[in-house]
Amino acid sequence: MPDLDAIDAAHMRTALGLARRGLGQVWPNPAVGCVIVADGTVAGRGWTQPGGSPHAETMALAAAGPRARGATAYVTLEPCAHVGRTPACAAELAAAGIARVVASIEDPDPRVKGKGFAMLRDAGVEVATGCLADEAAALNAGFLGRIELGRPRLTLKLATSIDGRIATGDGESRWITGPLARREVHLMRATSDAILIGAGTARADDPRLDVRNLGLATRRPVRVVVSGSLTLPREGHLGRSAGEAPLWLAHHAEADPARRQAWVERGATLVEIPFQPDGELDLGALLLRLGERGLTRVLCEGGGRLAGALLAADLVDEIVAFTAGMALGAEAVAAVGAMEVTALALAPRFRLADLKRVGGDVRARWERAG
Repeated sequence: MPDLDAIDAAHMRTALGLARRGLGQVWPNPAVGCVIVADGTVAGRGWTQPGGSPHAETMALAAAGPRARGATAYVTLEPCAHVGRTPACAAELAAAGIARVVASIEDPDPRVKGKGFAMLRDAGVEVATGCLADEAAALNAGFLGRIELGRPRLTLKLATSIDGRIATGDGESRWITGPLARREVHLMRATSDAILIGAGTARADDPRLDVRNLGLATRRPVRVVVSGSLTLPREGHLGRSAGEAPLWLAHHAEADPARRQAWVERGATLVEIPFQPDGELDLGALLLRLGERGLTRVLCEGGGRLAGALLAADLVDEIVAFTAGMALGAEAVAAVGAMEVTALALAPRFRLADLKRVGGDVRARWERAG
């Protein structure tokens, strides 16, 4: 007798691989993969398309055609039960004659949340859940977090010397880590909805915050810059490209109206955020604003002051740290700014999830503990 659990897991791994193709391109939708198997062979495959539609199930059904009748569909997330820009996927699967649906996890979106499974069962389709659930939840952690917490998942990227520095005392920072590490950072950008930096980094580095050297130039994550007074130079790379790739500027209510208008005319989107009682910008409110606008995965690339503020506010879900084998000393620029940690017990804690050699550097991935 064939091992059905092993067969299901193998096809679901394929579906998860397909789902990853949508990361960074489908927000506010989840990145979903679907594989349709008929008589032991793959009849159709699909994944959520850029912009969020068509959905993975629709793509896989179109590829399978009449072979979908009596087949098994492997889906990384509960098929949707509501009609929006596309028909309900659960209804489409049932109408195509799918006999069995294997899904990893339930969709927490209130418009779905068990309704898709119920729709399938009511139509006589066998439903099995929980296949590779942990992997599926990790892949769509950003989408799940936005539904449950109202904010995107935040990854803090650090590229430092072995003693935790990001630039010499004179400001030289290119390049501390090697080309393979930088290539991985561009892949991280390509699979993120947005890249977040502070105004200091924007002024010092004049970054493009685009995706290069991967053959993925069409990937254009939103560039989010925290610039409370909107003093960011409009003639830098970000300002010149504001009409070509999304640029969102987070500012406070007291920002000069003339500066606001100038940035709007450049093509930027303004996101107003409040102050905290201590006079600093409320970064928690910023993430909620980003969640309201549909972002699910945000990659923070600096600088040190912003990194420290995010860590101090307990807003970092994951740290990806690239470490180079050089030491720069105390006079160099620290990767993380002041956090006012007065006791070890008060420090934010992370657990090591992955460790990898990347060329001459080391990449460590740390997840929020607890």
